[in-house]
Amino acid sequence: MLKHVYPCILLLSVSAHSWAQSEPTQRVLETEAKQLSDSTIPTSSEPLVAPFKASYSVLHKSKKVGTAIRELEKLANNTYRYNYSTDIEWLIFDDRRAEESIVTIENNNVIPQHYKYTREGTGRDKFYEWSYDIANNSGTNIKDKKTMSIEFPEYIQDSLSYHLQHRFNLIKNPEQKNFIYPVVKTSGDIREYAYEYDGAEELMLPYGLVKTIKLKREVTEKERVTYAWFAPELNYLLVRLYQSKGGTEQFEAQLTAVESDSDTNSDADNLKEIPKVIEPVTESVK
Repeated sequence: MLKHVYPCILLLSVSAHSWAQSEPTQRVLETEAKQLSDSTIPTSSEPLVAPFKASYSVLHKSKKVGTAIRELEKLANNTYRYNYSTDIEWLIFDDRRAEESIVTIENNNVIPQHYKYTREGTGRDKFYEWSYDIANNSGTNIKDKKTMSIEFPEYIQDSLSYHLQHRFNLIKNPEQKNFIYPVVKTSGDIREYAYEYDGAEELMLPYGLVKTIKLKREVTEKERVTYAWFAPELNYLLVRLYQSKGGTEQFEAQLTAVESDSDTNSDADNLKEIPKVIEPVTESVK
């Protein structure tokens, strides 16, 4: 029986890998489909999202099995460290994961510079580390000491940094219904992560009662459906995450606490352009 239980614990980490996975994109993002109208953001040197630390409970079938932390830290000037970590113990298994993305933020455009992922616990450990030179279309696999050419599309993200860019886009485009992000994976491949609006809900969480918008991602070939809830009153912070596979719940994460350097960094009277987000050109998202 335990051999059927173990695959579930790997999904309970609620990492960026769990939130969104897709097959390599087959279309070139530069040949864009219908573009949304130009978006605008503050010209302030500070980004829309102030440094923060959010804590979550990780649940499996309504029982707490671990914790997760999401954190944004300012390093210097426009350089930031974005972290996401989980610590889970369930039955005889334990699973600890940590992701880190070093990014620069220019006019609320997130530009990935360095990405690191580690996984330890029951089963095989994993470690990946990359540095990116977006301007020169190259990436270096630090673990394997290999540099390769990568044709980065416009507004490229890594497996974690797109979460931050997504939050910026939600803040400035609260009525937008569809989102697609080009993401560079640890193989060097470029993939598309796509989300669609799925309604509004009021949730009672360990943090308290919050009004949210709900986004959905469905990977049909893997029978995986992921829902993510964001709270406008918390500057569109992710407050709940739920994933099922083949109709069976895999995990859930709920916000328990959040700390922020400031309530808001926005200035609605001083605006500039932010990345355009492409609408899906097909009805189903793979």
